[in-house]
Amino acid sequence: MRIGVLTGGGDCPGLNAVIRAVVRKGTETLGHDFVGFRNGWKGPLDGLTMPLGVEQTRGILPRGGTILGSSRTNPFRVDGGIERVRDNLAAAGVDALVAIGGEDTLGVATRLAKEGVTVVGVPKTIDNDLGATDYTFGFDTAVQIAVDAIDRLHTTAESHHRALVVEVMGRHAGWIALHSGLAGGANVILIPERPFDLDEVCRYVQARFEKEYAPIIVVAEGAVPKEGQMATQESELDAFGHVRLGGIGQFLEREIGSRTGKEARATVLGYVQRGGTPTAYDRVLATRFGLHAVDAVSEGDSGVMVALRGTHIVRVPLEEATRELKTVPLERYAEAEVFFG
Repeated sequence: MRIGVLTGGGDCPGLNAVIRAVVRKGTETLGHDFVGFRNGWKGPLDGLTMPLGVEQTRGILPRGGTILGSSRTNPFRVDGGIERVRDNLAAAGVDALVAIGGEDTLGVATRLAKEGVTVVGVPKTIDNDLGATDYTFGFDTAVQIAVDAIDRLHTTAESHHRALVVEVMGRHAGWIALHSGLAGGANVILIPERPFDLDEVCRYVQARFEKEYAPIIVVAEGAVPKEGQMATQESELDAFGHVRLGGIGQFLEREIGSRTGKEARATVLGYVQRGGTPTAYDRVLATRFGLHAVDAVSEGDSGVMVALRGTHIVRVPLEEATRELKTVPLERYAEAEVFFG
């Protein structure tokens, strides 16, 4: 069997670990042949391929990013896109496809499976917001990077008696903010699932200063104030209909400073969170996902995604994985509120 592999959406620590596991087991244990599609769905759409074998995957386990490249290309937004994908898969002699990505990438995979393409999905997103799986690889690395930054910012905040705002990723789900804020000892955590009261945030900031400590506020990029709106950088949408977010950290910096009279500074971690070396946990999880994904393909399964349930890797329908985002339950947020102020 000849299997195609692609990585779509934003890059993420652990992608190369998945590719390595798929190729190693698929080639050496199951006897399959592989081809890599470059730059997400743009690869099968435009016929962009690269050799993909054991030699190409040596030494990539600890590397961040993806050797296949990525993009946010949506073939369903291109005239004749599905026919072009099918034709290019056939031209490359591909019998099945392993698609590694998040909500958008797997959404395309779901529709292609319904169109008769044999496809197995692997969940990837640092936001940890994909349904049907307990965790996605990349999330642990992103949280650890954010915690490292928060640990360093504590000393600067205390030295200069400032309120420091740390903006982390999280468009619709606040998992990174929740976990990094709890682990980093933040005094306030703001997430998209719970619109925040700016006056209440300022009260927490004042209470922290009154105890002669400097506050740290961790905010997800998609968090919004009550009766406010999401902070965006531009109105143009990408191929999947997403607007580019940015600015909530600076908004809080201005408002906290003007309302409390205390100096405030914002730090936006941005792409730093999804770059660099994956943690050991993400390497292991990504590797296990890759091993089980190639098993699914070998067994003729299609329209499924490998997922983590407890400590087991299972297969779930792609439709289930992409039906709705996994957001932070309010009871989980309530646990963090104990430490606010």
